[in-house]
Amino acid sequence: MRFDIVIVGAGLAGASLAAALGGSRHRVAVIEGRAPAPAADGWDSRVYAVSPAAQDFLRQIGVWRHLDAGRIAPVQDMAIRGDGSGELAFSAWDSGLERLCSIVESGLMQRELWETLKRQANVTLLCPDSPRSLAIDADAVRLGLASGDTLEAALLVGADGADSWVRTQAGLHADTLLYGESGVVANFACERPHRDTARQWFRADGVLAWLPLPGERISVVWSTPEAHARELLALDADALSRRVAAAGEERLGALRLLAPPAAFPLRLTRVPRVSAARIALVGDAAHALHPLSGHGINLGFLDARELAQRLLALPAWRDCGDARLLRGYARARAEEVVLLQSVTHGLQRLFRPQDAGLSLLRNLGLNLAGSLPVLRNMLIRYAIG
Repeated sequence: MRFDIVIVGAGLAGASLAAALGGSRHRVAVIEGRAPAPAADGWDSRVYAVSPAAQDFLRQIGVWRHLDAGRIAPVQDMAIRGDGSGELAFSAWDSGLERLCSIVESGLMQRELWETLKRQANVTLLCPDSPRSLAIDADAVRLGLASGDTLEAALLVGADGADSWVRTQAGLHADTLLYGESGVVANFACERPHRDTARQWFRADGVLAWLPLPGERISVVWSTPEAHARELLALDADALSRRVAAAGEERLGALRLLAPPAAFPLRLTRVPRVSAARIALVGDAAHALHPLSGHGINLGFLDARELAQRLLALPAWRDCGDARLLRGYARARAEEVVLLQSVTHGLQRLFRPQDAGLSLLRNLGLNLAGSLPVLRNMLIRYAIG
C-alpha cells in the first residue's frame, strides 16, 4: 500500500498531526496498536493543562468545538508555594488573559481525535497493527507490519512515545535521565470550591499539584520519589484522601477519592536530532520532561502543528520527505523544546526532595520572582506556553 505520509502512533500528538492533515491532498496512514478506551463513569485520572496556543491548534483542526465543555475546567489563577516561606501567584485577570490554561481529560481529547480521523477521506487508520521492519532508501520508506502488510511512503513520522520504535530503527539517539520518581495521579471531590485555581507545592517529598476539574473536584499529580509513591498507592481511599489534603494545607477542606490512583515513571529524554532521511519525530518520541511544568502535551501538539503547516504548504511537486523540509521542522522546534527542558530540569534539581541545603535559595527565588514585574510576566508567558 502506497501513502504520502505514515504516522506510527495515534496518541494525542500523532492523532492531532493526522487530523491537521485531514482533507488535504496528502494520503495519510496512521498505525496504532489499540483503540482509545471508551468513556467510563467518572473522570480520567490523567488530565492535561492545555495551553492557549495548543487550544488554538485543536480549534483549528476542528477538535476543540466537539469536546464536552462541561468536562473542561479553566484555570484563572495559579498559586505556588515553596517548602518554606516562598510564594508565587499568577492571575489571568491581572495578565489580561481569558484563562491561563484549560484542564482537559486525556481520554476526552483522544476519543474526539479518533472520531475526527474517521471522518477524513484521505486518512487510513490501521488498528490494531504495529510496525515490525523498516527499510529506507533514496525514494521512500518501506514499513512492514505485524499484520503482514507492507506500507510505502515518502515520509514516516514517529509518534510512538518515549520508547519510540521508529526513533530506534532510524538510529536517532536519545539521552534519557530517570529521575527515580513517579507521578501519582488521582481525582478527588473537595469540600470547598477551588475557584478555578491551580495550586502547586514544592515539598520535601516532591512536587504536589492540584488542578481544578468542573464542579467541586480536583485532579492531583504528586511527583515524588518511587518509595514514597509506592507508599501512597498502598493507602486505602480514606487514608490517601487525608494524606493529600494535609499535604495541600487543607486549602479545600476534606477530600474524597473518586477512583483508585495510578502512577507513571518520570524521566527527561533529550533527542539531539528529531529528523533523519524521510523520518520525523513528534511528541514524546522527540522529547520528554518532568511534569512539574505541565507542558509535555503542549510541546507535542505544537510539534504536530509545525510539521503539519510545513507539509500543507508544500507545493504538489515537492517530496513530503524532502530533507530541507525536515531540517526546517527540526530547527523550528528546537529552541522551545530546549528551553522548556532546561527550565523544567533546573527547577526539578532546585526543588528536588531532601535537598534541604537549597531551601533558602529556592524560597527566596519564588518571592523575588513575584516581586519583579518583568520576571513575573516572563514566567506567566512560560506558564501559558
